[in-house]
Amino acid sequence: MRARTTAFAISGLVLAGGGAAVVVAQSSGPVARYEMRAETMSGIGGMGGQGGMAAAMSMAFGGTPKAQHMLWLDIGSSRAAADGKPKAEHFMPTGAKLGKSVLLKTPVGTPSQPGTAEFQRPKGRMLIFWGCGEHAPKGQPVVIDFSKLAAGQVPPGLFSSAVPMDRWVSPASSKTYGHWPSDDGKSARPDSSLIGPHRVSGNYSPEMAFTLGKDFMAPLNATNALQPSGSTLLRWSAVADATGYYASIIGGKQGQRGQEMTDVVWWSSSATREFGGGLSDWLAPATVAKLVTARTVMSPQTTTCTVPAEVKVAAPDFMFGTLHAYGPEESFSYPPKPADPKAKWALEWTARIRHRSTTGFLIGVAGIGDAAADVPDRPQCKPKKKGLGGLLGGALSGTLGVPSAGDGC
Repeated sequence: MRARTTAFAISGLVLAGGGAAVVVAQSSGPVARYEMRAETMSGIGGMGGQGGMAAAMSMAFGGTPKAQHMLWLDIGSSRAAADGKPKAEHFMPTGAKLGKSVLLKTPVGTPSQPGTAEFQRPKGRMLIFWGCGEHAPKGQPVVIDFSKLAAGQVPPGLFSSAVPMDRWVSPASSKTYGHWPSDDGKSARPDSSLIGPHRVSGNYSPEMAFTLGKDFMAPLNATNALQPSGSTLLRWSAVADATGYYASIIGGKQGQRGQEMTDVVWWSSSATREFGGGLSDWLAPATVAKLVTARTVMSPQTTTCTVPAEVKVAAPDFMFGTLHAYGPEESFSYPPKPADPKAKWALEWTARIRHRSTTGFLIGVAGIGDAAADVPDRPQCKPKKKGLGGLLGGALSGTLGVPSAGDGC
């Protein structure tokens, strides 16, 4: 993850053009930066979120879990609290249903302890596929043999370099940092709303006030169905405000004993070989528009994608899918930009909120994320034997950032 500089512009920059020098307005700061990330999580993915227990209970009794609203808040400042006790809180509209405010907690550093766990080198191979279509084109899959890699080394070319992670705020880029959720026992609810006035106040940052006009996105409802060719058709209902869609699948093939996977399979909906990186992040609408043009991200008008038959052949025992709908962004700053282009712009604070909607599903398994009436029914299937199991444990799960799951079809 790249730390981003706290300055938005270089003071006193001079550009040469047309034989004349153009002086760009000087700007400094901001003193504080605030970042909000709002996600609507449906399907299996919702079970691991801030409302995961309710979703798990719903599935346990044969129901379809409600989509969960999840919210992450981060504040970073170039100042320190005068008394050495940093405190900040976010006051939200009543529709958020989070009480009077939520506390943005500053992490307290603790001495690191030497690790005692023994590193286990990933075994087997990783097979990489990408692109929508009945069959994988020539040159796929790319095969990575884990036995030929040094311990802890990330497979070369595995992650996208064209879509970097975009983070304004982090402990590394801030003199004082605060975040939420914390240990206050609060979390966003399925009926929480963000629309309305917001205020962020603290003893190490200027007070911020802004009004949000965009709410949590609608949930994604995705289905999958095996086709006569052996490919898998993914379908989903369109989501309002979506700027683009991206799907990925992680799967595997068991060994003879049924205890370990001999092959890890990773598929991306990108028409180009792009994996990981910012594709699993909250991307800005302008960034998504460029990725749609490059065919890395599917357009907001797209509602289907066919997973090549070769992916299912390579991963017969388990396939877990994720679908992202990237959404809108709202940005704020204070004070307003001066009308005089030569005037100095001393920013006190900036704030932004980005949205996305995400769903998780098992390929070949019905009943997850099937709430939308305009999504066709899926064929039933019989559960396979033990699924992913320990495939993504240890070093590999940390590398991929993909949750383990149970039995599949």
